[in-house]
Amino acid sequence: MKLTDYDYDLPEVLIAQQPRPQRDASRLMVVDRSTRKIHHTQFSQIGEFLPPRSLLVINNTKVIPARLIGRKLSTGGKIELLLTRQKSANTWEALVKPGRRVTHGTRITFGDGVLTAKILAKSSLGLYTVRFKHDGDFEEILAQVGKVPLPPYIKREPNRADKHEYQCVYAKEAGAIAAPTAGLHFTLDLMDILKRNGIHQVPLTLHVGLGTFQPVKTENIEMHKMHSEYFELSQTNANRINVAKAEGRKVVAVGTTSVRALETVASGCSVNPYQGYTDIFIYPGYQFKVVDALVTNFHLPKSTLLMLVSAFAGRDFILEAYQEAIDQEYRFFSYGDAMLIL
Repeated sequence: MKLTDYDYDLPEVLIAQQPRPQRDASRLMVVDRSTRKIHHTQFSQIGEFLPPRSLLVINNTKVIPARLIGRKLSTGGKIELLLTRQKSANTWEALVKPGRRVTHGTRITFGDGVLTAKILAKSSLGLYTVRFKHDGDFEEILAQVGKVPLPPYIKREPNRADKHEYQCVYAKEAGAIAAPTAGLHFTLDLMDILKRNGIHQVPLTLHVGLGTFQPVKTENIEMHKMHSEYFELSQTNANRINVAKAEGRKVVAVGTTSVRALETVASGCSVNPYQGYTDIFIYPGYQFKVVDALVTNFHLPKSTLLMLVSAFAGRDFILEAYQEAIDQEYRFFSYGDAMLIL
């Protein structure tokens, strides 16, 4: 399978630069795999289309202010870090820009010295190991000096509102460097309405990292290697999912990260509790074991996320739906509109 098979032309004006004023006011495209019909509605109406008594599996990871802008202690030159994974208490894996300005032993200061860092090593993948030094709680200091890691296609600096808007209302477990964006459309009121109508939610935690948005660089997509991401599914929540499956209720994954977590721990039609890493790469030809329906956003051309939804609904049908979204001027990517695949 070729990378170019997952390309499409997107007018730049359709890339959402700001969130909608009301989360569930985003548009929703409902895509039915069995009838190949497409319906347009508003996200607040999603309950009318979800299978009765279905179970929503949500990713409750919380985005950390992972973007750090500092200066080299030796020269004062500007250095930017994007934290990608915590390795130990004060040691992180990070992308560094510009990388040519740092070497082993380079020291960087952030926030007038409240946080300092030392470069320890560089991997073959271009990731740096960084050790931080600070007084006090690291999370509190990071909240003080770090910035919301908005994706690069949002062509502006993060503002105060992004601290809340680029976070799911049910976000709980800190550790992600990007939001599981399908969940951004839910409000607490909408979730309560769904519960009252018999549609409950069960959480898992997958800390969104490089694996989710790492670009595919091989023309043969099967040669692509996913960067692993940490996730947890408790015994209690695994049991809830298994009961739903046993009762014939549909499991609806909210976001591609939830899909990847569920399919990683699938055993037949059930799931096992888990605490560890996944590097699962789902592309057409994959046979889904647990996920029956999917809530997702519109994804970048040539991305692993587009390949995953193509595996779920069929490449041709997905690209047809994407073209209709473009024709109907849907908003794309992180702050964009949503799709429900049934």
